[in-house]
Amino acid sequence: MRIRLQDRILAREYRKQGFSFSEIMAKIPHLSKSTLNGWLKDIELTQQQKVRLFEKIKNGPSKSRFKGALANHQKRIDITRYIVNTAREETKSMINNSLFILGTMLYWAEGDKCQERVGFTNSDPMMILLMMKWFREICGVSESKFRIFLAIMTLHDENGSKIFWSRITNIPLSQFNKIRIKQTPLKGKRNPSYMGTCRIVVSDKNLFRKIMGWKLGILENYNISAPIA
Repeated sequence: MRIRLQDRILAREYRKQGFSFSEIMAKIPHLSKSTLNGWLKDIELTQQQKVRLFEKIKNGPSKSRFKGALANHQKRIDITRYIVNTAREETKSMINNSLFILGTMLYWAEGDKCQERVGFTNSDPMMILLMMKWFREICGVSESKFRIFLAIMTLHDENGSKIFWSRITNIPLSQFNKIRIKQTPLKGKRNPSYMGTCRIVVSDKNLFRKIMGWKLGILENYNISAPIA
């Protein structure tokens, strides 16, 4: 235990001096990266120390891997910029399409903001019907890409909810994920027609980028620009 404490004190001292994890592990060989992460996560490096570590990685033995990572990062930026700008231009030809405007605005307000996927959650069947129509007709999502996630209370019927939302979305139960059931202190249903919340998920980062481009295009059409802080 005393050795462990001494290692922790020593590792923290090295980190405060600006040493990288690999440099610390070279000096204290039996430590793992996960252990160091737990010990050192509260230590903030100075800007000068960060620059030194960056230069060490850039010019060290793994510099080819570093350059590859930078190239991939730039490629993702270029792809994102291209998709967003193309979608902005598309907006000009769709600005009078009410389904396009409604769906894009609803997604902007209520949709997932994670850039790795597209998702929309609501408990109103009419809202879900509208968004499914938007996903299919405007976004062009193929049927196999849809996944449905449901959340209900313990007092609701699990199978009944699945069947209900399957009919609303026209998505087969095979594309439904495990239902999430929330505990509730209520003894009986206050709203017998309530079928829980339905979350539509499409794992397509490029679609998310396109939606962001549509949003920007709509704003430009109405001469709305982001305020300058």
